[in-house]
Parts: sequence; structure tokens; C-alpha cells
Amino acid sequence: MTALTFRGPRFVTPFGPFRLADALVRSTVTTRPAESAWYVPAADVERDGDDAVVRLELPGVDVASDVTVEVTGHRLVVAGERRDERTGEGFRESRRGSFRRSFTLPRHVDPDAVRASYDAGVLSVRVGGAYAEPQPVTPQTRRVAIDGVTPAPEATTPEAPTQEAPAQDGDQPQA
Repeated sequence: MTALTFRGPRFVTPFGPFRLADALVRSTVTTRPAESAWYVPAADVERDGDDAVVRLELPGVDVASDVTVEVTGHRLVVAGERRDERTGEGFRESRRGSFRRSFTLPRHVDPDAVRASYDAGVLSVRVGGAYAEPQPVTPQTRRVAIDGVTPAPEATTPEAPTQEAPAQDGDQPQA
């Protein structure tokens, strides 16, 4: 796949008649290699009563190990990676790329009211109370578990146990 590189016409000046057309073309042409941004999941946001439901199409993505859903401050962030590998007679093609979709949440949304589920290639994130009467909430960061997906085992480092010696009769507590 060839990346499209925009070099710019020589007849465009900052005050020329083609300035607007040049700006429109530049806004649609990517200067990054095509491999780094080959996948952006389609997203729909719908109202369901007082809740907002964000649906992202993620067919072929291993949601258990490659997708995270987080609420950071007043933003819902869905990030992940998609891998695509095809083999045939005499060839093997593989592509991979990461994606990140971010949605601004109303300031009154409680991060604990965000739920996610995955079914048939669609990730659904329900933001509880997004359209409800505003209540002040302190922003915090929270990772959202995805229902219907077995979480991938995380590498954990064993922590050294901290044990206090049992108090003996006559011992004074240390300050």
C-alpha cells in the first residue's frame, strides 16, 4: 500500500484564489504512513432514557486482550490494537495498528456508572445518567471491565509481604 504524500502546489499563495481549496485538500490528506492508521472503528452514540450508549464496531479484534475502556477525568477512552493476518499459497500478509477513540462526558457522570459489554463484534459502553439532572462528581480514573469477555491474565509482580511482629507483654507501641 502506498502512502499519499502531499507536497503542495506552487501556485497557492497565502492570499491566492486557491487558498480555500488548498486548505480543504490538506485537511483530508494524511501525511502519515498508511500502516499506522489503517483502522478506526466506527462509533455511534445514542440516547437510551437518561443513559448514553456508545457502540463501536470491533469485528476481528481480540477484545479480552487488546481493548481497554477507561474513564479518565471527564473523558471516555476506548483504545486497543487490531491485528490482521492473511496467508495463501506463496504469500503471507500481516497488518497491525492501534486505535483510540475518545468521548467527552458530562461533568456530572459518575465513573462507576459506566458499563461495557461485547457481543457479535460490537462493543457497547453504557454511560449511566449522562442525560440525568447534573450532580457534582469528583473526576477520577477508572478502568471499565467488559461484560461477556474473559479478561486476559495480567502479569503481576508478587509484593513482599509486610508483617508486623506481634506485640509482647510490656512492649510499647513504636511511633
